[in-house]
Amino acid sequence: MKRRAYQVAFPAGLVVVMVMFLSAIFFATAEPSFAASAKKKSPAVARTSAVEHTEARIDELQVALKITAEQEPLWSNLTLVMRDNAKNMDALTKDRAEITKTMNAVERMKFHSQITEARSEQMKRFIPPFEALYTSLSDEQKKTADTLFRTGKHGKQGKHRSK
Repeated sequence: MKRRAYQVAFPAGLVVVMVMFLSAIFFATAEPSFAASAKKKSPAVARTSAVEHTEARIDELQVALKITAEQEPLWSNLTLVMRDNAKNMDALTKDRAEITKTMNAVERMKFHSQITEARSEQMKRFIPPFEALYTSLSDEQKKTADTLFRTGKHGKQGKHRSK
């Protein structure tokens, strides 16, 4: 019986010792914060405001979709919502860098929750005028819109640059 207990206890003890050893190595070499270890952006790289990004996106979409004179009123309604959403997002995040420096983890999560809720509300406002415009598009325009909104690029697979 003692031998059987030894046969079970020894391998189990060995596993515990190995886990403790590997944990000690991991924690000894781990950075205190993955956020602190991330490369910081150069001060020369300026953050684009939501309004600037939206204006560029509006220009890109108008050219790519080849908006016609008949579609112009629907397009204007859509761009009005896009611009309003961008202004609201800029107002919410205007001093984000300074504000978040002093936030604790809970405050930071709440702040990101506010941004997520704002984006959700913006999409709810965006969809009806976009749907109205989309309905008026020709088959070729719809195909272009589908590609642009699926990939973020004009026919090229890849990540949409949102930053």
